[in-house]
Amino acid sequence: MTSPGELERTLRENLRGEIDFGAAARALTTMDASNYRRVPVGVVAPRDADDVAAALTVCAEAGVPVLPRGGGTSIAGQTTGVGVVLDLTRHMNTLVSVDPEARTAVVHPGLVLDRLRDAVRPYGLTFGPDPSTHSRCTLGGMIGNNACGAHSVAWGTTADNVTELAVTTYGGTSHRIGTGWAGTPDGLRELITGHLGPLRTGMPPGFSRRISGYGGLDALLPEHGVQVARAFCGSEGTLGVVTEAVVRLVETPRAPVLAVLGYADESAAAEAAAGLLPHGPLTVEGMAQDLVGDAAARLPRGGAWLFVEMPDEGAARALLRAADAVDRALVTDPAEQRALWRIREDAAGTATRMPDGGMAWPGWEDCAVPPARLGAYLREFRALLAAHGLRGSPYGHFGEGCVHVRIDFDLVSAPGVARFRTFSEELADLVVAHGGSLSGEHGDGQARAELLPKMYGPDLIRLFGAYKDVWDPAGGMNPGTLVRPARLDENLRFAVLPATPFAGEIARCVGVAKCRTTDPGGASVMCPSYRVTGEERHSTRGRARLLHEMLAGEIVTDGWRSTEVAEALDLCLACKGCRSDCPVGVDMATYKAEFLHHHWAGRIRPLSHYTLGGLPHWLRLIARLRAAGAVNALARRVPVPGLDRERGGRLPELAREPFTRWWARQPGAAKEAKGVKGVSGSGGAVTLWPDTFTQYLNPSAGRAATQVLRAAGLSVEVPTAGPVCCGLTYLSTGRLDRARTVLRRTLDTLGELAGPVVVLEPSCAAALRADLPALLPDDPRAARLAGAVRTFAETLEEYAPAWRPPHLDRKVVGQTHCHQHAVLGDGPDRRLRERAGLTGELSGGCCGLAGNFGFEPGHHEVSVACAEEQLLPALRAAPPDALIQADGFSCRTQIAQLGGARARHLAELLAEGL
Repeated sequence: MTSPGELERTLRENLRGEIDFGAAARALTTMDASNYRRVPVGVVAPRDADDVAAALTVCAEAGVPVLPRGGGTSIAGQTTGVGVVLDLTRHMNTLVSVDPEARTAVVHPGLVLDRLRDAVRPYGLTFGPDPSTHSRCTLGGMIGNNACGAHSVAWGTTADNVTELAVTTYGGTSHRIGTGWAGTPDGLRELITGHLGPLRTGMPPGFSRRISGYGGLDALLPEHGVQVARAFCGSEGTLGVVTEAVVRLVETPRAPVLAVLGYADESAAAEAAAGLLPHGPLTVEGMAQDLVGDAAARLPRGGAWLFVEMPDEGAARALLRAADAVDRALVTDPAEQRALWRIREDAAGTATRMPDGGMAWPGWEDCAVPPARLGAYLREFRALLAAHGLRGSPYGHFGEGCVHVRIDFDLVSAPGVARFRTFSEELADLVVAHGGSLSGEHGDGQARAELLPKMYGPDLIRLFGAYKDVWDPAGGMNPGTLVRPARLDENLRFAVLPATPFAGEIARCVGVAKCRTTDPGGASVMCPSYRVTGEERHSTRGRARLLHEMLAGEIVTDGWRSTEVAEALDLCLACKGCRSDCPVGVDMATYKAEFLHHHWAGRIRPLSHYTLGGLPHWLRLIARLRAAGAVNALARRVPVPGLDRERGGRLPELAREPFTRWWARQPGAAKEAKGVKGVSGSGGAVTLWPDTFTQYLNPSAGRAATQVLRAAGLSVEVPTAGPVCCGLTYLSTGRLDRARTVLRRTLDTLGELAGPVVVLEPSCAAALRADLPALLPDDPRAARLAGAVRTFAETLEEYAPAWRPPHLDRKVVGQTHCHQHAVLGDGPDRRLRERAGLTGELSGGCCGLAGNFGFEPGHHEVSVACAEEQLLPALRAAPPDALIQADGFSCRTQIAQLGGARARHLAELLAEGL
């Protein structure tokens, strides 16, 4: 076999696309969204079909396997491989053409499904199959897995919606296949005509979700029209590489309506699902209380629910009358429908988290049985889980008998892996006993291919092998998948990780890849740097994969000193968006802090870690010397060392008088125990936290908050005995020991506090609420302070509920701080703005400054690009008299520097109204 170095050189000589055999590129493609891990030789990003042919020719001559890869969201391990990975998303991602009259589109394999749907929406059309990963899965991947999604009840699988495929096989031969034998490889027609009997009588009884193996092979029967393209779908990259596809489009219902039906339990919902099919639903999705959790409060009464989408309101009302449900609801508002559908779409991630904080994993994610058998199957499935001491929350496409579930397997210890194997074998027997398919839409990969003989028997398995050999005689396409498969308990991704808490956190990333969406719209923040660069290493998943491989030590070999990980994390804004937007709660900001802590241990750090990371110390020193005016004058002439020169090398101007110094001058401020000064009001007492930004850079926000809180009848107290700090800047630069020291000193200064602690700066509030107890888990004072933290709006809503704010009657634009979105939530803020007559929405996403990030050298371009996603366009589109709100100091700074406008804290807007 050719050496990796020789192979890389030959590929570079013959391709125009990118070839990367480096550690980072390989590390990013060791895993997909499954339990499996295999290390590739290198990654190739072909520019077009000619590049694909050249790569397949070179690899065949070298005897190196090839694996085509799209979004990497497969959950059975079929997009992990040991050869050359073809990344089809980088260049081969275009929509070639649309024919609205014929209702077809020509697509390249790396095109993301949502991009196709967006392009054909103006014609009133869509692509029928719609997996929950529609914002990041690719058409090529959907063809490979024969993906389905929620609407397959109405519109079928991907195979039902593909008419032609351009395919290149291992060795570089191109084929154009559709209906009939034209374009097929030599020997295929003879193979099928020689095995008509087994295909007619040996295939399991057909139902819509028989996806496993080469389950569409009977589409090649003459009575089925010799549908070669259809049979190719679901081959999981084992036959060839799709370079172009002609797909069917369907008409989008103009006003679909969602009927939500509540049932006593999961089995009742499952048994009811098949009876709803004669009503012509577009979807019939099922889920139970153990998956829905707190969201059940938004649903009709019951312990399980069916989400049934109907084409119009009349059909939906007829369904409601006919349904034998405990309770029901009709949802016509599109926004409310989207909110409910998000519960279902995020299930692949939320099902990964058990109620007690444990993790559950894929592996038996999507087996399917005929819909009429679903109720009985689920009862036996639950019993089998209990018999093995396992837990999982089934959900999925009840209208087609397809069940998704993640199970709390122990995939680390030898006994746990043995139980995983035994359970898998017994569950396969159960599925087959109910006439089902081991895979109902996601493919078999390594997770189930070994068990296919249970479903198909030896004769068909031999036919499957012969079918692959006709297409791929050298066996170079994705070997170990479907035919002659690897064992289901081999190549588990957890085996390479050390038994440490940090490794357990990194393993949480199951590769759902919601972070890879390119849409900036909506309330989502994650992942701003990926949306700017489009590079996998800048996605939350990509960074988690690199950390995984760093801990494994096989590809990334220099541990915590890894330059590959450092470079990927350098553009992480630590926005914490992944903490809330990632379905499994990956917290890359925390992982980045941990990495930086180790990466720079015992070494001189970048200058910005001392200047920006130590900002509270420097500002406190300047204030003590009363040197703010001199520092401001000097900073206007001399750039601050360690700061980005494209921002002028300057921090925002320092306030001449810190907030606590102003506070000390207020009439009636009486010194209390532990140095707390109070101003009386008629209501309860609140402690106003003098965070670094309010204290030294924007004390007007603190003064305004004091005025508003007192107007609401609250007594305001401020700690003044010594400096208090949340440690945020030390956290963001990975100086964790220093952060702990600062936080302990803060707790000593505060002593015992009664009542809420009002924190005006969202990033500081988030640090106190989430990071403080994590950094000092053994100090009970940390948990008490974290529990006392309230935002400005939360305080007014909770402690002054009868107070009515001034009615401003103005349009408002601006930015919701990313840490507020991720950790604190902005519901109270929205309600307070509404009561104050402030109309409009603040921008989602991230402003791009993100504390120290936007001031650090090399980050300016990404920082500006993040602001251009939502914030700056919203400011430009706002009416001239609109008020601009941004509670985060970073957001206000970004607005001032890039938008040329002054933004204010909500407290300032309300204080002016008073």
